[in-house]
Amino acid sequence: MTDTTLFTVNNLWILVAATLVFIMHLGFSTLEAGLVRRKNAVNIIFKNVMILAIGLVSYYIIGFSLMYPGESWNGLIGFSQIGLSLPAGESIGYADGNYTYWTDFIFQAMFAATCCTIVSGAVAERIKLNSFLVICLLFVSISYPITGMWKWGGGWLDQLGFYDFAGSTLVHSVGGWGALAVVYLLGPRLGKYSGKRINPIPGHNIPLAAVGVLLLWFGWFGFNGGSVLSADPDTVSLVFVNTALAGAAGAIGCYFCTGYLFKSNDLSMVLNGILGGLVGITAGADLMSPFESVIIGVIAGVIIPFSVVFFDRIKIDDPVGATSVHLVCGIWGTLAVGIFGSMAGVAQLGYQAIGIVSIGIATLIFIYAITYIVKMTMGLRVSEEIEIEGLDIKEHQIPAYHDLSPA
Repeated sequence: MTDTTLFTVNNLWILVAATLVFIMHLGFSTLEAGLVRRKNAVNIIFKNVMILAIGLVSYYIIGFSLMYPGESWNGLIGFSQIGLSLPAGESIGYADGNYTYWTDFIFQAMFAATCCTIVSGAVAERIKLNSFLVICLLFVSISYPITGMWKWGGGWLDQLGFYDFAGSTLVHSVGGWGALAVVYLLGPRLGKYSGKRINPIPGHNIPLAAVGVLLLWFGWFGFNGGSVLSADPDTVSLVFVNTALAGAAGAIGCYFCTGYLFKSNDLSMVLNGILGGLVGITAGADLMSPFESVIIGVIAGVIIPFSVVFFDRIKIDDPVGATSVHLVCGIWGTLAVGIFGSMAGVAQLGYQAIGIVSIGIATLIFIYAITYIVKMTMGLRVSEEIEIEGLDIKEHQIPAYHDLSPA
C-alpha cells in the first residue's frame, strides 16, 4: 500500500470514528432524559445539545491549542495560538502521515465535549441552565485540555510513564471529578434524603435510557477504536473485541451483584454496569487480551451497585449514576493498566496512581472554584418552586409530552 493510500485509509477511519463519538452525545441525551422525571426531560436534552455546541466552538478557539501546545512550561501548561491554523508543509506531513490536522481536531473535539455531558446527568433536575453552561464553557476550554495535555500533549505525566489509551482518566474520571465538585456545592434534589432515609426518585422512561446506553456502546467503538489513531487492522480489531467484551462483562457482573445485594433485576443498574465496563477498558483497550478485558469489565460491573449506594449514603445525589460510572470505574480502569496487560507491573501501577491523583486534585480544585464563583454571582440552584414544578415549564416554557401532566 502506498503512503498516500495508507494516509487516506487512516484519515477516513478516524473521521468515521469521530462520527461515532458524535453519536455518543445522542446516547447521553436519551440516557439522561430517561433517568430524570418527565418534568425535566426537555431541560436535560437542551443542556446536552448546548454542551456539544459550546464544546466544539470553545475547543476550536482555545482548548485544542492548550491540549496540544507543541511546547509547554515544565510539561504543565502551554499554548500555541487562538483558533486553528494548518501547520506549514503538506497535509500528509502532519502526524507522520497518519491523518490530517483537521481530522486530529475534530476527533479530539468530540472527546472534549463528552467530558461535560458527564456533569450534565449528575446535576440534573435542580441546576440553573445558564450557570451550568458557564461552568461547562470553562471546563471544556480550560480545565479538560490542560490536564489532557499532561498525557496526550506530551506533558509531565506522559514523560513519567502514565498510560491512558482512550481516556478512562483523561475524559471519564475528569468528568466524574467535575461532577462531584458541582454536585457537592449544588446539594441533593428536594425529597431525596430524609434524615438517614434515602428516597428513590425513579426516572420516567427506562426504555429511553436503554436506547441511550446502546447508542453509547455503539459509539464507544469509535471512541476506543479511533484512539488507535490509524487504521492498523490488528490493533483496531483487538480494541473492538475488548470494548465489546468489557461492556458485556460489565452488564453480567452488575446483574449478579445487584441480584445478590438487592434481590432485584434492576435494569437501570445493569445499564450502568455496561457503561462501567466500557469506561473500565478504555484506559488499556489496546493492551489487554480478551480474557483480561472480561475480568476488567466484570469488576467494573460489580463496582457499580456498591458505588451507587456509597454516594447515596454520603448524600451525593446523582440521578444518573455518573460519578459511579465515570469517576469510580474510570479510576479502576486506569489502575487496571498496571495490573493486567502488556504494561502490568508495580512501577506502572504507581505511575497510574500518580496520574489519577494529580488529575483528580487539579480538576476538583478548578471546577470547585469556578462553581463556587458562579454560585456566589449568578446563583447555582433553581428555586424550590421551579424545582417542584419542573425546569421544562419554567426554563423552556414547554413540556416534553403534551399529552401528560408535567409533574
